[in-house]
Amino acid sequence: MIWSQLQNDDDYYTPKELWENIKEYLPHKDTVVWEAFYGNGKSGTILSDLGCTVIQSNVDFFDENNKIIEKCDMIISNIPFSKKKEILKRLKEIDKPFIIIMPASTMFTQYLKETFGNEIQIIIPKHRMHFEKNGVLLKRTSFDSCYFCYKMNLKKDLSWL
Repeated sequence: MIWSQLQNDDDYYTPKELWENIKEYLPHKDTVVWEAFYGNGKSGTILSDLGCTVIQSNVDFFDENNKIIEKCDMIISNIPFSKKKEILKRLKEIDKPFIIIMPASTMFTQYLKETFGNEIQIIIPKHRMHFEKNGVLLKRTSFDSCYFCYKMNLKKDLSWL
């Protein structure tokens, strides 16, 4: 699935502030990060500006022949929320560390529990996350989101910013 195949409702982007909020959790330059959902390309640029070595390309995340998977050490992305169940399944198959943004309500789903069990750690932001659409920061998000982490070896399973 490449970005152009997503629904319009998934066409929301990550403002710089959301990645800056977790800068202390982001990997150093020697770790290669794949920003798996290209979007408008800004997220990968922001992560690079924050010190990450980033691979980003508008390629199909679900393609089993995707060579980026072999080149990256971890995945960081604001995933398309309408595909979170399928994305979580694929992330488990890939089995690399990740930090992804998803609605907080995802932590109560059966599919998250069945896919990852107790392996997920969560970083809770200070404030409700808001996203960009068409270059405008929308401050009308009606739900809370968190950073879901896998194999990040955080000190606590639940971290508050």
